[in-house]
Amino acid sequence: MRHYLTLFLLLVSLTTKAQWLPDSLLAHYSYHTVKQPDDYQGSVISTIIKHDSIVPGRRGAIYIHGFNDYFFQGALGDSMVAHGWNFRAVDLRRYGRSLKPGMKRYQVRNLNEYFPDIDSAVVELSRAGIDTILMIGHSTGGLIASLYMNGDPSSNIKGLILNSPFLSWNMGSFTRNFLIPAVSCLGSRFPNIKISQGNDPSYGQSLYKEYNGEWEFDTTKKLLISPPVTSGWIHAIEEAQNFLHKHSNITVPILLMHSDRSVGSKNVSSGDAVLNVNDISKWGRKLGPNVTEVTVPGGLHDLILSSPAIRKAVYNSIFKWLHNQGWEPL
Repeated sequence: MRHYLTLFLLLVSLTTKAQWLPDSLLAHYSYHTVKQPDDYQGSVISTIIKHDSIVPGRRGAIYIHGFNDYFFQGALGDSMVAHGWNFRAVDLRRYGRSLKPGMKRYQVRNLNEYFPDIDSAVVELSRAGIDTILMIGHSTGGLIASLYMNGDPSSNIKGLILNSPFLSWNMGSFTRNFLIPAVSCLGSRFPNIKISQGNDPSYGQSLYKEYNGEWEFDTTKKLLISPPVTSGWIHAIEEAQNFLHKHSNITVPILLMHSDRSVGSKNVSSGDAVLNVNDISKWGRKLGPNVTEVTVPGGLHDLILSSPAIRKAVYNSIFKWLHNQGWEPL
């Protein structure tokens, strides 16, 4: 366990019990804001969201969202609870519920900055008596969770589920091999240069109920058009991916899930419109010695937001894998 996690656990044990408030964004959920140490942008908070149902036993799951995202996938928590897992999610610093006026949206210079946010949820579950923790990460959250698990994580974390993890850039060879490293190098010294991601709303609109999707979410927290990133963000992603490509050795069992195809904006509802599924497979299988790979035909980038029949298959794969690890529903 990281030394600062041990210190954080000591500090938490000396404070009053966390005050959970009803979550206005999701029914049957509550949230708790965690004050983190100030950083280069000033005040920092993260947010833990919990399913209000308390499951008997000592199992819990923690969900880490992706870029331009926050936790709104309540059906995931409902399903985990139904299968015997207490459920938490984290809105990382400067995302979702943790984004406050004056903060620069999604700014980061090293993905390790998110570790205390995750630590807070691990500590909270541990204080609740949970000693078998499952980590779940989607897209950039999958990259962060993988990096986190390569550090010195709590021994209570027993498994990792990756939903389309962002393990490599989905770009041409010149951009990936030359332009991205150059921008990353620049970002290590000048982290605030803005870099556009274009203005295509196709993926966001394919999910959002008012357009072509079936999901309701707060479009001030998950923008329909992905916002510009910074050179510092590029540097943070590039450094994390390079580390995992060369040094990853996650010892817990991993479930690696992704779509069967990558698609363009004209076919956004029939596959992964964000990442290259072949890259996910290539690098995901190298994350550790115990990786189970599941390919989901027709799955969207966020597999659990796919059409009903497809996401039913996703959930079946998750709970089959949990069964195979010896974690039967309680």
